[in-house]
This record gives sequence, structure tokens and C-alpha cells, in this order.
Amino acid sequence: MTKTRAAKAFDWDRIARDLDTRGSATIEHLLPAEECRAIAASYSNEALFRSRVVMERHGFGRGEYKYFRYPLPEVVATLRKVVYPRLAPIANQWNAAMGIEVRYPEEHAEYIARCHAAGQVKPTPLLLQYGPDDYNCLHQDLYGEHVFPLQLTILLSEPERDFTGGEFVLTEQRPRMQSRPEVVPLRQGDAVVFAVHHRPVRGTRGFYRVNLRHGVSRVRTGHRRTLGIIFHDAT
Repeated sequence: MTKTRAAKAFDWDRIARDLDTRGSATIEHLLPAEECRAIAASYSNEALFRSRVVMERHGFGRGEYKYFRYPLPEVVATLRKVVYPRLAPIANQWNAAMGIEVRYPEEHAEYIARCHAAGQVKPTPLLLQYGPDDYNCLHQDLYGEHVFPLQLTILLSEPERDFTGGEFVLTEQRPRMQSRPEVVPLRQGDAVVFAVHHRPVRGTRGFYRVNLRHGVSRVRTGHRRTLGIIFHDAT
């Protein structure tokens, strides 16, 4: 995936509008099928990863995932580097609307330096693997004081061919209202950008915060793998 493709080939104005409206936005064909297959196949290369998490042991669901170690694989590092500058202005607008003082720099390297200065030095991009009856409970990926409010998930497997079920799910909790669910349909190589924690929604008296969580519904058959790009590092 070239820098030009990630930075210029997509309708970032539409993505920003969808994020403002729903808290998520899809990017079709972010990665080609052959690159998806190569990334998925790297799951067995232990040298690439710093840790492995079996979800059931921690009450996170069923399935497992592995966090990459530094230096990140080229495609993962590139995604962080070139997608972040497109999302930072949205993140800054959201914080301004919610009355949050934190602002994010233009370049990801500068933001990661901020994380590392605060002791958040562990890389957070990860590969996730699901088999039959596996699922991921609704959650938020918060790893320390510094949290970039948007993240990216890319589906590496092809629905109906490699697996069935396993839909990406978001829920949004507005004050004094029941949670609103949304299923985001993805094909192989598609990505979804979504709010990590909360986002602003305009009400009659200005903006207020809504809380979001994300997860994966039960995989019925086959195996599903995804690449998660989180822009802040962990303690």
C-alpha cells in the first residue's frame, strides 16, 4: 500500500462526514487481497509480536490476538503514518466540540513521541484471529493517559468464502437513551474507521458526548482475521 494510495485515493471529506454522523466510516479496498493474505499469514511468525492474548482467559470473548513489536512491519507502520494525518483534524474538531483541551499534532511520529514521554511505549497494532463460535465482547481500546480518539480495523479475510458470521458491531450510548447498535459490513481489504471512546453529537443546547464500544459477533463457520491499527501506544 503506497503513501499516495492511502493519502489521496479516498474521499476523506465523506469519511469525515460519516464519522460526524455515525461515529464510523468505511474505506473500501484499502488493501489489496494479496496483501491481506500476506498479513494474515504472518500470524504464525512469532518474531513479529510482543505478546499473545487468549480472549477467553480474560473474559474478553473467544479467539485470540497478538500485538506487534517494534519495529512494526512496513505495511503497519505505513498505515499509521499516512492515515493519522487525515484523522488528526477530525480528532481536534471533536475535542473542541466536547470541550476537551487536548490537541493532536499533524504528524504521527510527534504524537507517538508524546505517548512515549508519558511511559506509553508498547506498540498497539495487532492481528486478531477468530474461529468457529469465537467472538469479541464490546469494548474500548484504552491503554493509558494518551488516547487518540479514532482507530482503524481492516478485514483480512473474505466473508462467505473464508468465514460466515463475525460481523463488526458498534454500539453508541447517548445520555438517558438505550444503546444504539450498528453492524458495519466489510469485504476483504475494506477498513472501518471508528471512535475509540466517545464522540460529540449536536443537541439543542450544543454538543454533548456519546460513548461508543465495538466488538465482533459470533463467527459461525471458518476463520476470520483482522488487522487493528491503534494510533496511541500502551503502558
